[in-house]
Formats: sequence, C-alpha cells, structure tokens
Amino acid sequence: MNHQHIGKRRFLRRALAGAGALFLGGCDRLNDTTWFPKLLTAGESLSLNVHKALLPRLSMAQEFPASALSPTFRSNGTSEPDNEDYQTLAENDFKDWRLSVDGLVQEKMQFSLAQLRSMPSRTQITRHDCVEGWSAIGKWKGVPLKALLEAVRPAAGAKYIVFHCADPMNDDGTSPYYESIDMDDGVHPQTILAYELNDQILPMENGAPLRLRVERQLGYKQAKYLMRIELVDSLEHIHGGKGGYWEDHGYAWYAGI
Repeated sequence: MNHQHIGKRRFLRRALAGAGALFLGGCDRLNDTTWFPKLLTAGESLSLNVHKALLPRLSMAQEFPASALSPTFRSNGTSEPDNEDYQTLAENDFKDWRLSVDGLVQEKMQFSLAQLRSMPSRTQITRHDCVEGWSAIGKWKGVPLKALLEAVRPAAGAKYIVFHCADPMNDDGTSPYYESIDMDDGVHPQTILAYELNDQILPMENGAPLRLRVERQLGYKQAKYLMRIELVDSLEHIHGGKGGYWEDHGYAWYAGI
C-alpha cells in the first residue's frame, strides 16, 4: 500500500466531511430551496474531480490482514428479496441463475455461477462503510469485473456500467434496486463480483448469489442480488435517471471515500 495515497485519501475525506458539517444545522430549510440541491450536485462533481486529481486512477482501497476481520458482517439494506423468481432460484442453490451482460457490448453473454467460479478470482479483505453509520471488515472472493468486460467487449460509446438487482424496493415490485459506476471503476482491480464472504458461500442477507464490491465507494454502491449488467452511454433513461435507487432519492452518485 502506498502510504502517500492513504494520506491523501484521509485528507480528502476529512476536508469533505468538514465542509459538509457546516450545513448540518440548517439542512432541512436548505433542502426546500431551489438553489441548494443544485449546489450539492455541483459539490458532488467537485468531489469526484478533486478525488481523481489527488488519487491515481488505479489507487487502491486499504486492505487488511485476516486478524482485522469483524466478528460479524451485518446485512445492509434488503436481507431477503421479496421476489418469487429470486426465491425459486435460491431454493435450487442458484443452479439455474444466470448473470446477463448486455447493452453497449459487442457480444451479449450470460454467465452461470459455476462459470464465474471457474474464472480467475481475486480475494481481498476490505472495510465496508455504510451511510447508516457502521463499518465492518470482511474477506471477499470473486471474479474481477474487468474479466467480464473483456469477454463482452464494450462498444466505443459505453460510459457507465449499470447493475440490475433482484430486490424490489416497494410493495408492487416496480422499483428494483439498481446501481451504476463508470468505466474507470469497472476496470479497477478491486472491483469484483463477489460470491464468497469470509471463506463461505455468500449468504443471502449479504447478496447471494453475487454482489458488487467497488471498494473505493460507500456501502450503497455495493449492489446485491445481481441479475443483469448493462453497459450504457447515459444514465438518464434508467429508472429515475440518477444512476441508482438511492441516488434517485437524493443520495450522491459519486460515493468515493
């Protein structure tokens, strides 16, 4: 690990947190204005640009020794999708589950869990930071997303990678969870599609059979219950158009830490 990069990350995190704290006292009133949400959007873009300026494209999130593993790794968000198709797949240990990869690609493909497990893997021990205020260190094993991208060969216009998930976020099932990242994060060596947690098959509450780990971003970016990956040139026409379920409800698309 490059200690200079760690120092820059800590400096950036503290600086951004300090700036955000200035607004906490009056945030409710500010959210009712027309100008403040625009300021937040501008701040997100500034954060992304500053982060990329300070940290090289392939800078790594901190990895930990096995001795640092948390005693438990709690579930964030959904713990059991209320989705009949998903539940049927789970009853058969996901033998019939397939991950579709399509959109702006030269070759659309589907991958079974067995196929993903047979591909070269990466194991990493990293910290999960949740916006609910808790953190946990876990050991993840999975296939690098870069390997799947190389297999489908993204088209020249592909700018974003969208992850469509099995967990519905409302009672009628019309708002499935989704997330997105850009191509830089997509090819990052620590961006993996994880099928194991702490040397065990990924539990349902943690996203079985497959979840995204994009270690340089906050917990809500780590999409669970993956069903489809779509490459697009714009996020505008996908669900709420902001790039993720929580982003459609006011969270920042760029959640770098």
